[in-house]
Parts: sequence; structure tokens; C-alpha cells
Amino acid sequence: MVDEVEGRLTHNLTHFARALRVAGLPVGPARVVDAVRAVMAAGFSGQDDFRHVLAACFISRPEERAVFEQVFRLFWRDPRYLEHMMSMLFPSIRGVQDDRAPMPAEKRAAQALLNGAEMPAPEFPPSTKDEEVQIEIDASATMSHEERLKTLDFEQMSAEEVAEARRVLARMSLPVKPLVTRRMGAGAGPRIDAARTLRGALRQGGEITHLALKSPKERWPNLVVLCDISGSMSQYSRLALHFVHAVANRRGQGWAKVHAFTFGTRLTNITRHLRTRDVDAALAAAGTEAQDWSGGTRIGACLRDFNRDWSRRVLGQGAVVLLITDGLDRDDAGALGLETERLGLSCRRLIWLNPLLRWEGFAPKASGIRAMLPHVHAFRAGHSITSLETLARVISDPRDGGEKSRLMRLLGDNVAKTC
Repeated sequence: MVDEVEGRLTHNLTHFARALRVAGLPVGPARVVDAVRAVMAAGFSGQDDFRHVLAACFISRPEERAVFEQVFRLFWRDPRYLEHMMSMLFPSIRGVQDDRAPMPAEKRAAQALLNGAEMPAPEFPPSTKDEEVQIEIDASATMSHEERLKTLDFEQMSAEEVAEARRVLARMSLPVKPLVTRRMGAGAGPRIDAARTLRGALRQGGEITHLALKSPKERWPNLVVLCDISGSMSQYSRLALHFVHAVANRRGQGWAKVHAFTFGTRLTNITRHLRTRDVDAALAAAGTEAQDWSGGTRIGACLRDFNRDWSRRVLGQGAVVLLITDGLDRDDAGALGLETERLGLSCRRLIWLNPLLRWEGFAPKASGIRAMLPHVHAFRAGHSITSLETLARVISDPRDGGEKSRLMRLLGDNVAKTC
């Protein structure tokens, strides 16, 4: 009887660990063995004790607790957890799921537990046995779903397409090349390291038998993101922050640090929230702190606050700044131009991502855009996955200006016509 209970326990814990691994936790066979031994040693005195024992075995970071709690609740506490999870993933299924918004990591836990489960088949209208339905599709001028998703405007995406776009953005990266500094270090460089050469000669009685060389050291720049969360930028800023979260939590891209700020009517620092591994919890916390979401726009005032309070802290060591905004500001255009110029002079590169550039006939007609455009190093579109992929390819190219040169010519022509 004891062997049967232990066998069923091992089987259930194995499936539970598999769900945790699909949800993103680093759970391996060794942790499953430790969990079985810990549960057998602690016993089944209560559900809370059982949860704490498993948490001690499977959780290694604080940010993993949210996913663990959701998977545990769905797997162990709810006897109808399969229907509960399906109701979260498919809102049309009622009767189990309450009408409430899912908590952070809850949908991820549901998708992990439903991995491999059969989804409900769609219902079709009844037809007679003799009736044959023939569907002809002309796919000669169509493209794949993934290519269409990458070129689709964020504002035109449906709820399903937005969810798929978030998964694509979570896998994207923003690699950068290191910066060459003035400091020299050991290496096969063009210059002779006199100090190391003389120290080596002292070990051989003063005879120089080898010339030590030195080369410039390399360091990684900071990435600073200033994201507009006003009403006209709401959908673009949400997906852009998903991309920034993926960049902030992906190692091996070269960035020393990633700092993120949101602005609408005020400036908000959300850097510490984006360090949370779970993207749902990170953006939920960032949205709670940024009280001006989907409100008005005061770009000039927010850039002034950033230049005064944060530029010296985060723009050192050749930082790259991504300014994500449509440039539609009602404040004084002269002050906006001065603050943009100060920001561009304080960083190595100032890249402006503007979703309005998706229009083929876009021209710098708004006063805010005319004031900011001369002071940025690059002006690029930021309305689709393809535009972000293009940014990843050219972000390390100092010669890249995007559409700035073309728009500056248009701006010059308009000024000449006015004169």
C-alpha cells in the first residue's frame, strides 16, 4: 500500500513539475526527486504545508513564486482544473471561470497545464449526408500568416493577433556592439606596453626578449527607453514595452543596463518593474505606477524632467536612447526643441521611433515633430514587428539615420516655400 501511494505521488509530482517547466521555471529531474523525498518526510498534514514543501523544492528566485502559486492552485486545489483553464483561455466557455481579469502569470499557468490537451472542436451547422461542400481558395497572391503578422500595424491587430505578437516580441533581441574606450589593456594591439615589457625583462636579468602589447578596452553601453503612453500611443506603447521587457531580461545582448521611463503628462521610472521575469506581472506593476496611462501629452515638460533628474544618472558611458512617441504635443514647440537638443547631446545616439511613419505620405507638418526632428540621430517607424526587427539590425550603425534625411529635405522645402 505504501509503494502504491508513493508511486501515485511520484506520478503526480512529475506531471506538476512538467507543467512548471512549460510555464518557464527551471525544473529538472533532480528537483522532482527532492520534492518526492521532502513530501514523504514532511507528510500530508495540510495543504499549506504541502504547498510550502513544494515551493522550497521548485522555487529558486522570488519572481518565480507568482507562476508557482497559479500552477499549484490549478493543479492541486481545483478538482475541475481542466475546465477552469479552458475557460480562461477561451472566454466563450462559461460555468467555471468567474467574470474577472486573470491575475499575473495565471494565463501562462493555464497554457502550461493545457499543453498537449485536446481543445474543443468548433461546431459547424448540420448538413445532409449527400451534400458535398467544396471550398476553393486562391492563394496565389497571399503570404504566410507569420509574414502578415510581422507587417501588420499594432493598432489594427485583433486580440488574438496581439497575443501572438507578444509571443514573437518576447523572442526578439536587440544586440549591440561594444564601444572602444581610451583605456588600454593587455592584448594583441598596435601599441607597446612599456610597463609590462620592463617587468618581464626584470624576471630575466634585465634582458628584453619579448615586447608586451596593449589594445583599447571595450565596454557595453546603456539602453534608455522613453515611451509615450498617451491616448494616441496606447496600443503601440503596450507592445513596445513587451519588447523592452524581453530586451531587459535577455542576457548576452551586450547592454550594460536597460532603463525604461514612461511619459504622458508626467515622467515615471519603471526600470525596477521590468526586471521582473514574468512579463504580465511586470507590465501590471508598471501600469499601476504610471497613473497617466492613456491620458494627455506633455512631451516637452517630461523631457525637461528627465534631463534635469535622470540624464546624469543613466546616460553615462555612451548610452543609446530610444524615444517612442508620435511627437504630437500641445506645449510650446520651442521648449520641446531645446529639451530634445539637450537629450541628443547627452547620449551617444538618440533614435526616435514614430508610429506615424507607417503612412507612405508622412510629412513633418506638426509643430512638435518639426521641433524635435533636427536633434535626433535617427528617425524610424515603430508600428510593427518588422520595424522593430529593422531597428535591431541597424542600432549599432552610427551612419544610419532612417528617414531623417528625407524628412529634413521636406522640412527645408516647406521653409523655403514659406519664405
